[in-house]
Amino acid sequence: TYQNSIAALLCEAKGLVFYDTKVTVMNRVLNATVQRTADHAAPEITLDPLEIVGGEIRSSENTYFCQAARQLSCVPSSQLCVKLASGGDPTYAFNIRFTGEEVHGTSGSFRHFLWQVCKELQSSALSLLLPCPSAAANRNKGKYILTPCPISYAEEQLLHFFGQLLGIAIRADVPLPLDLLGSFWKGLVGEPLDPEQDLQEADVLTYNYVKKFVTDESELEALCAEISSQHHSGESPESPSRPCCTFTYFTMTGEEVELCQGGRSLTVSWENKDVYARAVRSLRLRELENVECMTAVQAGLGSIIPMQLLTMLSPLEIELRTCGLPYINLEFLKAHTMYQVGLMETDQHIEFFWTALEMFTQEELCKFIKFACNQERIPFTCPCKDGGPDTAHVPPYPMKIAPPDGAAGQPDSRYIRVETCMFMVKLPQYTSLDVMLEKLRYAIHYREDPLSG
Repeated sequence: TYQNSIAALLCEAKGLVFYDTKVTVMNRVLNATVQRTADHAAPEITLDPLEIVGGEIRSSENTYFCQAARQLSCVPSSQLCVKLASGGDPTYAFNIRFTGEEVHGTSGSFRHFLWQVCKELQSSALSLLLPCPSAAANRNKGKYILTPCPISYAEEQLLHFFGQLLGIAIRADVPLPLDLLGSFWKGLVGEPLDPEQDLQEADVLTYNYVKKFVTDESELEALCAEISSQHHSGESPESPSRPCCTFTYFTMTGEEVELCQGGRSLTVSWENKDVYARAVRSLRLRELENVECMTAVQAGLGSIIPMQLLTMLSPLEIELRTCGLPYINLEFLKAHTMYQVGLMETDQHIEFFWTALEMFTQEELCKFIKFACNQERIPFTCPCKDGGPDTAHVPPYPMKIAPPDGAAGQPDSRYIRVETCMFMVKLPQYTSLDVMLEKLRYAIHYREDPLSG
């Protein structure tokens, strides 16, 4: 607020501060703003997996996201503000119980819930996020933005819950597998959009369309003819046989809107083409800023973490803190692995295990991580790298490799079992690399129930 205050100067110089330094400060503040103490039991929600059985979600109300939002709407946000997750049995904002399923521990089910919710948000089951329009031009495929349209009270509440989930994931240190466009993270930290770069990233077709207007009159006429054929626009009132376009444009959700009052009856001409181009650009930038929806998300996030923390983070840094990296660093994972019950890293089947993972694609590695601990992404930093005790590990680290339960049967006929809450892989002593590859691929591709272990 004050131009020369230490806070304002730090905010201006945030690009000069190392990311690890910011995270250290952020973690201290998060632990200092805990509101739910050990005396209070964690809120518990019950989810019905049958509502989304077979992957076919019958309506948005059946999604895990909406089931959780309904049940947590009457829980004060203070009860969700817990200390940063650490150690083998971390404290999470709430516990999950699945109807008809017996799950031991709380971590695996909590991580599975966050994974499923991210899948729902980035699908047609919910309408809060919209696929990036640039995907139509083979750019930023798989990226999403907040759906830009007026919202109802119910949708505002869902966006508020979405913001809460971002804060909950930060406190839990569970990277969310969300692929959101950079403009979303800019809006979240209050950074202005770049009219050129962000428009090009979000909607390259509109960006190129606007650029075409700095040409000559013949090209403008050809462009109007193209638009007329595509959108069935009318003819010019002055020249009935001459195609024209008017001061209207299609929103990202496909609705034709007027760019100014009376825009449907205002024809684009050589004289006013620049005004039209600016109006189209302004429409897209307003949709990208999406102030109404972003305010609801920020309100939800601010109920879980102090919003002042965001002023020192860049858009990329808040994305890293919330979503981590979308790939698995095997060397980092190997450095945060423990061997139990007499196993050693030099055992032959352990060497087969790591060799097999090195042969995996990134997609397969993400599936292995999902199989082993019920989250697709794992943190890429950990306090224990500085030599701290095991309790300093960020969940789900460390990964634990243990022998299988019991000793019945030949090793090569046995299957890999995991305990997702513990991030423990129970690995039979397979006799060859080929068998290890076969059993690992079977485990990650054909698991029946992601919570059964």
